[in-house]
Amino acid sequence: MQDTSATHPSGHAAIIPDWAGDKQVFHVPWGKGMMWIFLLSDTFIFSCFLTAYMTVRMSATDPWPNASEVFALTLFGHHLPLILIAIMTFVLITSSGTMAMAVNFAYRKDKKKTALMLLLTIVLGASFVGMQAFEWTKLIVDEGIRPWGNPLGAAQFGATFFMITGFHGLHVSAGVIYLTVIATKVLKGDYDRSGKYQNVEIAGLYWHFVDLVWVFIFAFFYLW
Repeated sequence: MQDTSATHPSGHAAIIPDWAGDKQVFHVPWGKGMMWIFLLSDTFIFSCFLTAYMTVRMSATDPWPNASEVFALTLFGHHLPLILIAIMTFVLITSSGTMAMAVNFAYRKDKKKTALMLLLTIVLGASFVGMQAFEWTKLIVDEGIRPWGNPLGAAQFGATFFMITGFHGLHVSAGVIYLTVIATKVLKGDYDRSGKYQNVEIAGLYWHFVDLVWVFIFAFFYLW
């Protein structure tokens, strides 16, 4: 029997030629791989923020404001708790659906439908940011809540709320700009020439992550 150990090494010896030969271990595009790494680092940041929020809230000596009252709106003479937050959540979750459809049409190389779904996602994302700006204005102007103070209860409420929702809002705003660039490239036919419609999927990973983070913020800030 011929000894093949010299030509076909096994175990640890097989790793050296594989890595030395600059072989790709996982068949994942670099852009997608780098996006996953970025999202992983962002997950750590949001996890630290939410953990800090829970710690501050449970250790606060002053009463924590009631979210149903703080985030309520009066419409047509009716006092509606969390109505704006419910609409914001619906808008952002809907944008995940349009983003998923954009990725689907992108891989079908349907340029018009891909661009349409991206534009819908952009409009929904911008609407979310606009509603968040309205929410902040109401809290600052009408309720007098500041990052350093809160007349409705625990002073830490303002600091944690503005920091975490602001950081998330910044991500949504960046996502709207990001998707606008991608939509522009789709309409110009850049991906038809290069065949790299995977960039739409990479943008979708970012957008779905932003939507998922909002679910946790919604649960911790508005339902707890």
